[in-house]
Amino acid sequence: MMQICTALLLVLILDSATVLGQTPKLSKYVQPFSGTSPSTTPASQHIEDKTERLANTIPAVAPPFAMTQWTPQTQLSEKKCLAPFYYNDKTIYGFRGSHWISGSCTQDYGSFTIMPVAGKLKTTPLTYGAAYTHDEEVSSPSYYRVNLPKYNLKVEMTATLRCGVMKITALKADSVYVLVTPNSDQAKGAIDINSKTGEISGYNPVHRIYQGTGQAAGFNGYFFIRIKRQFENSGVFTEDKVYQSASIQNKKDLGAYAGFKLRKGETILLYSGTSFTSVASAKLNLEAEVKNMTFEQVVSTTTLAWEKSLSQIALTDKNERKKRIFYTALYHAQQHPRLFNDVDGAYPAFSGNYQIKKMDKGDYYDDFSMWDIYRAQLPLVELLKPDLANAYAKSIILKGTQGGWLPIFPCWNSYTVAMIGDHSTAFLASVYHKGIRDYDIVEGYRLMRQNAFVMPDSADYLDGKGRRGIDSYLKYGYIPMEDSIPNAFHKKEQVSRTLEYAYDDYALATLAKDLGNTDDYLTLMKRAGNYKNVFDKFVGMVRGRYIDGKWYHPFNADRREPYITEGTPRQYTFYVPHDIPGLIEIMGGAKKFEKELDSIFTKKEYWHGNEPGHQIPFLYNYTSSPWKTQLQVAKILEEEYSDGPGGLSGNDDAGQMSAWYIFASIGFYPVDPVSGNYQLTAPHFKQIDITFKNGKILNIETIQENNKAQFISKVMLNGEVLKDNQISYRQLTSGGKLTFYLRN
Repeated sequence: MMQICTALLLVLILDSATVLGQTPKLSKYVQPFSGTSPSTTPASQHIEDKTERLANTIPAVAPPFAMTQWTPQTQLSEKKCLAPFYYNDKTIYGFRGSHWISGSCTQDYGSFTIMPVAGKLKTTPLTYGAAYTHDEEVSSPSYYRVNLPKYNLKVEMTATLRCGVMKITALKADSVYVLVTPNSDQAKGAIDINSKTGEISGYNPVHRIYQGTGQAAGFNGYFFIRIKRQFENSGVFTEDKVYQSASIQNKKDLGAYAGFKLRKGETILLYSGTSFTSVASAKLNLEAEVKNMTFEQVVSTTTLAWEKSLSQIALTDKNERKKRIFYTALYHAQQHPRLFNDVDGAYPAFSGNYQIKKMDKGDYYDDFSMWDIYRAQLPLVELLKPDLANAYAKSIILKGTQGGWLPIFPCWNSYTVAMIGDHSTAFLASVYHKGIRDYDIVEGYRLMRQNAFVMPDSADYLDGKGRRGIDSYLKYGYIPMEDSIPNAFHKKEQVSRTLEYAYDDYALATLAKDLGNTDDYLTLMKRAGNYKNVFDKFVGMVRGRYIDGKWYHPFNADRREPYITEGTPRQYTFYVPHDIPGLIEIMGGAKKFEKELDSIFTKKEYWHGNEPGHQIPFLYNYTSSPWKTQLQVAKILEEEYSDGPGGLSGNDDAGQMSAWYIFASIGFYPVDPVSGNYQLTAPHFKQIDITFKNGKILNIETIQENNKAQFISKVMLNGEVLKDNQISYRQLTSGGKLTFYLRN
């Protein structure tokens, strides 16, 4: 079935792309349904919590890093952890302009849905939902199509950065109604319909979660729709009650409808603009981005945008399945962070209570799933799209300036304190050290330093500002078990917080040194060693600790303990990315360190479906057995990723899981992104060509001494042998030839 869909999709894309004289080569490999059903990878099957086997991606139609993604809708709610679409659902309830964070367990917000029905008008989901089959469905990054047999309608979608275009075709003559619904779970929002102009507009209020749950986020999701066909009739509704009026607001399941009479083969074209500032801006975005383009021209334009982006990494390999997995990963790694400003630069102020700001130049972004993506997804952006990474850095600093504190995990343009750590600091240090610097680093440093040294007042702290547990951390050099971190979504988790703050202190220390703040540098580098304060040498692992220095009992190395975040003590012991030599020393030396690494895999305690252990397979590079990195990485690439809807083994988390695959499969991974160094492993492909924004090209070649060779004998960059099993950002982006020689 997947092969049939791929063939149909390729024909469609080839037809549409000829409008601009281009033939797509890479987007044909992308499988937008990947991760939309429970994982089928072998390694995921032993996980008891089935929710952790959901990648929670959606078949998103939009250019890379767009404001709004467009998806078929098989779930009606904006409820937390419920994606708008699941492959195994049997009913479509419309087509959503979505702000779902791909692969997450958060919430959709500010979304709206368009649903066509035929025959009699229906306004409740139980009556208008339509069964469908995947045999009559085609999905790509730039185009989606499905038939709805219940209504004898064909629906097609495409999109620009801020807008969507939908084509509805009647497969037989009938009355057709288009329903438009803001997706508020709180019975809020509004919608207006104008039968004379063919326009529908409205908004869906956004609410916070994780901190300030249920409070207004200070902005709305706005939409403006223009339908290029005269209405036969129109009105509004709430649940099953229909009114012949032009507007409705703050009612349960509210919406508007427009009626048409179509002959067989006739179409309705809907042009939808979206915005986070106003209906007028949604209209402006539509007029600026779509203008007079036809549906097919929009498909072609967005197809070309994806071709350009995907082609930054070109693969040569006979294994088509591996190409499908790779380019699907590259697609998933380019969904977020989300474009947030209108074409004129306007955007809602961060945590701003409905204030509007305007960019003087460049774009403003939001939805930084920071605990996840600072590890690999943001480093991938730094490598391939440094201008975009710069916009991210500028956006994060603007958030801190506007809200008063650097945000920990900025999503839905608000403070959240979701997850742990302070990794906006790690990201800003990472981009700065890579020479990406077109933003106010002095203001950025002030904000980062404030997070690291100051406890907010009670009101700010309750609002989600500042590091959780910073007062305990500063006082004791670790967060003791007595501090349960009550004002956070993730409570307790004291050891994991200590470890991650130690990394963030190191990151800030590197900036302090570059900026000449010597006293801060010395203080922060000392604090970067705080990971040692929660390492119990008796058990050889990290462990919960009390104020008096005593250790938490009982000790269970391989169970989820209250002081560990989404993992176990054994797994989190290896989270010291900035000081692996120091970790090796306190663990008893390189041989002991290697033995403990082995135990992760022999005990089957490595869980790739979550982030805390993503660096672990690469740590063998710090031992005398770097071949074990190559062995374990190859195994993970084969077992944890597949093609088809179940091809991801855990939450994709805004593209982090996918970015891991991309890095690992091309031969290097950023264990410590701040350092600018990447740990080497054997590439998964014969030939890889990476084109950087500076115009340089890196040719990566794998030479095997025979077909079974999988271990590195040497790596050469431009004729020079690389040492220490690593390569730097500067070396990569300077281009040239990187050759991996593999032996048995």
